[in-house]
Amino acid sequence: MPLTAADQQRVEEYEARLAASGSSKIAVRVPGDAQKLGITTVVCLILNRTIGAGIYVSPALVLRATNSTGVSLVLWVIGAIFGVCGVLIWLEFGLNVPKYEPSKISPELCSDGEGKDGPRKGVPRNGGEKNYLEFVYEHPQFRTTCLYGFSFVILGNLAGNAIACGMYIMRAAGLPDHNAAIRALAVVVLSLACILHGSWRQAGIVINNVLAGIKVLMLVAVIIIGFAAGGGASLGGSLDGKAARKENFGGTSFDSARGNVSDYSAAILLICYSFSGFKQPFYMLSEVAMPKKKFAITTISTTVFVGVLFFLANVAYLCAIKKGDVVNDTRDMAIILFQEAFGNEIAPRVMSGMIALSVLGNIVVMTFTASRVKQEIAKEGILPFSSFFARSTVTPYARLHSWLSKSDTKEYPEESPAAALLLHWIFAVFLVGATSSKPPSVAYPLLIELYSYVLVLMVGLGVSTGIILLHWCSFRDFKKMQDEWKETSDWTSWASPAAAVYYATICGYLIITLFLTPSDGSVYSYSKTHIPSYVIPTVGLSTLLMGYTYYLIFTRVVPRIKKATLIVERDPIIVRQGGKPNGAWVLFMEGIDFWWASRSPNVNAA
Repeated sequence: MPLTAADQQRVEEYEARLAASGSSKIAVRVPGDAQKLGITTVVCLILNRTIGAGIYVSPALVLRATNSTGVSLVLWVIGAIFGVCGVLIWLEFGLNVPKYEPSKISPELCSDGEGKDGPRKGVPRNGGEKNYLEFVYEHPQFRTTCLYGFSFVILGNLAGNAIACGMYIMRAAGLPDHNAAIRALAVVVLSLACILHGSWRQAGIVINNVLAGIKVLMLVAVIIIGFAAGGGASLGGSLDGKAARKENFGGTSFDSARGNVSDYSAAILLICYSFSGFKQPFYMLSEVAMPKKKFAITTISTTVFVGVLFFLANVAYLCAIKKGDVVNDTRDMAIILFQEAFGNEIAPRVMSGMIALSVLGNIVVMTFTASRVKQEIAKEGILPFSSFFARSTVTPYARLHSWLSKSDTKEYPEESPAAALLLHWIFAVFLVGATSSKPPSVAYPLLIELYSYVLVLMVGLGVSTGIILLHWCSFRDFKKMQDEWKETSDWTSWASPAAAVYYATICGYLIITLFLTPSDGSVYSYSKTHIPSYVIPTVGLSTLLMGYTYYLIFTRVVPRIKKATLIVERDPIIVRQGGKPNGAWVLFMEGIDFWWASRSPNVNAA
């Protein structure tokens, strides 16, 4: 990253202080310009996470819950709007927080007239919604971090997807579902993803981009096959497109709708989960090249593109397959399409392989991004062995490349949050093992729904409510924060805060209604899922209680035992982007240190 002369001198002086003997600070550097994520990678992060098993599996579940092609398509439109509103909310936060006051961090930076008490500047940083929640709900110290961190460290992985990947690999191979074999494959897939990103950062990015491209082509192929079969093209199977179109779109699309509130809520939850992939680039925003230039239009347009693809896929399914054939079946929509369109047993195995590859892409991208969030959580000092998990280390590939090239150039080698990847792997494998008493067909939706309830709905409600507070709430401390937000925001959504109201309404509605019991015979009933309806929301909400308990132990019990207060010191080194005097503020590196300082026994922790 090119630096101004003042920035270069400041960075060198800071690095010299860190290198001095006795310094306990951890230096975590942001990748240089050559290693930054470009627009293509940002697009692929969203595509690779969003296009997974959901668009192949969920359409049939949604249709069986509603018994109406028209209602099903409406729900997918609601989900697409949910995804676009989410992007707008995350953009408004992501491009504006955390906020730093450059003059206080380094007065010599303020050569452009910013005074000592000048406005704080938004500096994009890794961590996603962790930063946004901490910004809005900042007091008391550590509470928000513990509540969010507890949930994300445990559930912020794709253990459920890994089980699904193993399941579809077995089906692609023509083998029956075998619990032990599927879970062994799940552990292998999770392990390979962590090893990949820990060993060679750039290779992980390339593989992510390639998988995203393949997944888009596969989904387009499915859409084309669906429309072709619906148009009467003979592919060797028994599909009757004319009959399917007449039954599904013959003027009675909404007439046969059924199901209760719980059925509809469960269906919407699946759809919202499918659209939650927009968060991925926000988890590593400090590693994106020029985030304040084209990032907004890229993330919005990619999410809209995915919404269009998903809608077309649903229409393509319904043009080829009669509703009755789906409702009275137990197979996934894409499996039905391939088996009936091609009329042989190889086609569904091919489709299973395609779904397995899509799920593998989900795991690759989530491992890459979620490890950054866990590293940011560790930087707050709230985890056991935080200094270990907060570190970044030079990758084995970078070490090998440096040894072979013997270059004298002053370039920072690529690094990865290897310790945070280990933390990610531990809890992902733990969840795979913790659900081993359940068959894979039950464990997969169980873990997906739990992830969705906590990290999509509960976190989404907190973040979207934060935007509403910043725009409309003038109560007490929010008034000052609201005024500063309006004065210093670099990017504000054209739909704000209406987008936040829509997003918060959906999240709040689902958080409450998922407690309700599905109708008898519903695809979400206990007889079908073997999971009582109250389990997911009860366990999901209990994570708040467990996180708050962790917070109380961390800030009340431990300090009393140690008779000390935790001090967290994070020194952000922010520089002008591109080495230009008027460039946007970006994070260059960060020095992190935490220690327990002795205190009087009657003084409570912060």
